[in-house]
Amino acid sequence: MGAAVSPIRELPPFAARASGITGSVIDSSTSLLAAQEHEIVRFAMGSPAPEAIPTQALAEIADEVLAHPDAYDYGPTEGEQALRAQLLQTSPRTHALGPEELLITSGGMQGLDLACKLFVDPGDRVVVEAPTYTNGTAVITGYGGELLEVDVDEDGLDVAALRELCGTQPPKLIYVIPTFQNPSGVTLSQARRLELIELAERWGAVILEDDPYRDLRFDGEPLPGLRTLAAGSDATVISVHTFSKVLAPGLRVGWVDADAAVIEAMTAAKQGLDTCASVPMQRIVAGFLERGLLPAHLDALRTRYRAGKRTLRAALADSFPGAAIDVTDPDGGFFLWVTFHEPIDTEALFDIALQEGVAYIPGRAFSASGRFTDSLRLTFATTSGERTCEGVRRLRVAVDRHR
Repeated sequence: MGAAVSPIRELPPFAARASGITGSVIDSSTSLLAAQEHEIVRFAMGSPAPEAIPTQALAEIADEVLAHPDAYDYGPTEGEQALRAQLLQTSPRTHALGPEELLITSGGMQGLDLACKLFVDPGDRVVVEAPTYTNGTAVITGYGGELLEVDVDEDGLDVAALRELCGTQPPKLIYVIPTFQNPSGVTLSQARRLELIELAERWGAVILEDDPYRDLRFDGEPLPGLRTLAAGSDATVISVHTFSKVLAPGLRVGWVDADAAVIEAMTAAKQGLDTCASVPMQRIVAGFLERGLLPAHLDALRTRYRAGKRTLRAALADSFPGAAIDVTDPDGGFFLWVTFHEPIDTEALFDIALQEGVAYIPGRAFSASGRFTDSLRLTFATTSGERTCEGVRRLRVAVDRHR
């Protein structure tokens, strides 16, 4: 006799804000790829390759950390003192931080969430880049923000277009990834950074600076972050960072630097979320910094990613010769943005590519309004050498099948 089937129960209505909770196509690809039974070249997820993670050093530090019983206790919401001290003293930032300007978070995403929790009300106009990291826009719409997409070009967010689009209705918040932008890889120029800060100051708008890739510059000269450039002005800049891209995403350790009043409010809000970021993970990261291991590790990553980008671009040029595609050429970070000149729907192409054994993220995943159907994002952080070339060869086979 079969098991009884429970009747479908009608739930109470969700809160109004639930309609703005969209989830993430990007994160969903992790489960999708895990379910595949055939071998796949993975250009999809923006995470370091397993061999790029300093597992031995982290394991040795973890052994020491986990031997202490207090590693399993609650910690201060502001963050573990050892990690805070390292970020205040030795982290490769471009401006000095005061202790009242720093909050340790459970990854960079929590920093974005806290900022939007404090500053975005239902109906508020929020500027976002197009294309952009739609996990960030999902947070904004989850709090009822109304998105205004502003295009990105080779110099980053088009600030002149932003000024014109907003007209007499300035935004409440401007969400921007200024350095090695996700997904395009482009960097906001110095001139546009200053123009954006001046505009935000005049409007009284908050700039939410999502900054996970700055330390992964492998070519060119570094540019100061937006919060550094805003020093001395009345512009409000909240700068969000993470160790996910430079150490390991599973650590879920990030931080926010912002004005003291913002950090105070964020700390109170965080106490209603998770009380504190993981104490063991914070102490492992602190131990890595205390041992002075980060500079050499970053140098190794930069060398790896420079080679990865060049290999991927060369493979794309070989497989898609002539004027078949446009490809960005970033000076750091994780990503290339590929746009086809012919009408190819990269969302429809995805299933064929997966059959051929290669994965990417379709362009529509980076626009809340469903734009960029002829584009896709590839990462050069998780593959290298012949593996990269094989992945691009499979992509070309998939494109030919799609045609």
